Amino acid sequence: MFIEPNLTGERRGWIEVICGSMFSGKTEELIRRLKRARIANLKVEIFKPAIDVRYDEVNIVSHDENSIHSTPVDNSQKILFYAEDVDVVGIDEAQFFDPEITRVCQILAHKGIRVIVAGLDMDYLGNPFGQMPNLLSIADYITKLHAICVKCGNIASFSHRLSKENGQVLLGEKDIYEPLCRKHYFEENQNLHL
Repeated sequence: MFIEPNLTGERRGWIEVICGSMFSGKTEELIRRLKRARIANLKVEIFKPAIDVRYDEVNIVSHDENSIHSTPVDNSQKILFYAEDVDVVGIDEAQFFDPEITRVCQILAHKGIRVIVAGLDMDYLGNPFGQMPNLLSIADYITKLHAICVKCGNIASFSHRLSKENGQVLLGEKDIYEPLCRKHYFEENQNLHL
């Protein structure tokens, strides 16, 4: 990713969005970027939705078990309260946040803060998920990651739900979801209308 050099000395903020299917490495990439920011002696604050307690109540944890301390919040407005006097803000599982998350990210970027957001771009039905489409539309930089299809080994962009539960939000991991390529996703979900 190319970052424009700042020759004026003024602080500039921007929004980076990391998206993709489950098991594509979104959280791993978020953690990597945040750790690099800390190595650069930047002040970093990290947030996740309070409902995400799959691996840990506080830490953000990747499927590869890398972790970084975060602050769980139940509403995106609280990020503005906790993100005073920071250089970088990281936000994981952005698809679970309320509609204000887009405005919160814009406010932070306008204050000169680098905002790094990770989340699922599509739900298990292949539809845009939560506020991710809005975040993608305002992002300065977008990274789309892919998993590997468990059926054929090609790139996977879809999160196939193995259980028969319906609601859009169902927290889980390999016991509930598997990554599939387009071909195998639509073979498994023949009832979906294009």
